[in-house]
Amino acid sequence: METLEPILTRHPFLAGLEQKDYDLLVGCATNVRFNVDAMVCREGEEATQFFIIRSGKVAIEMNIPGKGPMLIQTLSEGDILGWSWLFPPYKWRFDARALELTRAVALDGKCLRTKCEADHDLGYKLLRRFSDILEQRLQAMRLQLLDLYANK
Repeated sequence: METLEPILTRHPFLAGLEQKDYDLLVGCATNVRFNVDAMVCREGEEATQFFIIRSGKVAIEMNIPGKGPMLIQTLSEGDILGWSWLFPPYKWRFDARALELTRAVALDGKCLRTKCEADHDLGYKLLRRFSDILEQRLQAMRLQLLDLYANK
């Protein structure tokens, strides 16, 4: 049976890790699939994993009282979805919905936190990578807000 190791080792987010790191990650990884309009996660629910999107599109949305969902960002092949599994209280901060049939690798957050506690080097490597994603998403949100308020 083929493992998810080749997928993980080829993904740019995980590039440059050591073989022992990939071995640990594979133990926390599973293939998942979401049909059109399926909720990948819901704001306020427990954040138990993050996703490496292999194909499809996922909308990150925020519910605006009285207005409904507002699209924050659309993710597609190669993108990473979710960092809430890293930070207590481990709750999703947004909704994510599949816009089309989406296939992904899900990495179990509790499994990863346990492995990172045992291997601080791995924890540091992952935290650095997630910090880059956080910075990119904050910049995208900043540009979206500038655009929103510039048109008023």
